[in-house]
Amino acid sequence: MSDRRPLVLIHGLLGSSGYYDPQALLPELDVRTPDLLGYGSNRSIDRGIDLHAQAAEIARVLREDVGRPAWLLGHSVGGAVMMLAAQHVPELVAGLISVEGNFTLKDAFWCSRIAAMPEADWAAEYGAMEDDPAAWLERIGIEASDLRIAWARDILSNQPVETIQAMARSVVEVSGAPSYLDGVRRVLGSGVPLYLLGGELSAAGWDIPEWVLALARESLVQPKAGHMMMLEDPAAFCGIVKDIVCRHTSG
Repeated sequence: MSDRRPLVLIHGLLGSSGYYDPQALLPELDVRTPDLLGYGSNRSIDRGIDLHAQAAEIARVLREDVGRPAWLLGHSVGGAVMMLAAQHVPELVAGLISVEGNFTLKDAFWCSRIAAMPEADWAAEYGAMEDDPAAWLERIGIEASDLRIAWARDILSNQPVETIQAMARSVVEVSGAPSYLDGVRRVLGSGVPLYLLGGELSAAGWDIPEWVLALARESLVQPKAGHMMMLEDPAAFCGIVKDIVCRHTSG
């Protein structure tokens, strides 16, 4: 077993977390990039694709694959999965990093739109994104370099269109219920450290309850980046993550 601190990266609505090779950028940590149900190596799974099942899958990864307290990092929808997973196995969670993770339905505007679309319409829209990843990047405000286009192609091909819509519908259902924030409050009330990380160009739209801000150890911003900050500048992103984990671990 490695003596490096484990870090589990939980991807968002689109996966995976491994396309930019975070382990190479974080050699001090033992980085895990599990695929959620319906994604990547698990893309053949077509049932149980909802936030609660995904949280149970992350809990399984922590118990069976990691086996010791780990830092969890959840990006976007992955932030909601992270909070639910922390309720399953609190003894295996050393710390939490929410990277523009979902707290309220205001954070789930894209999920809300996808969830409400007829399946055929969403399939057509997503197919167009897959056909032209450069146009997708430009539309979300990211300059489409050759490397980013290659990464975007990997991201878009990682999961079937049905998985995305199933997850979007679950995000609306679960994060829209009062019990979701009640669970977040219990997790943070346990004393587990929470760090908040947003992109300079998108963090202003992140709907974080005031009590979450008060309980967080620190709120950080990655300069010159938006919601997909790890795609825009993975080295800067990993540098911030390394600083959080190593600085906290060293006290």
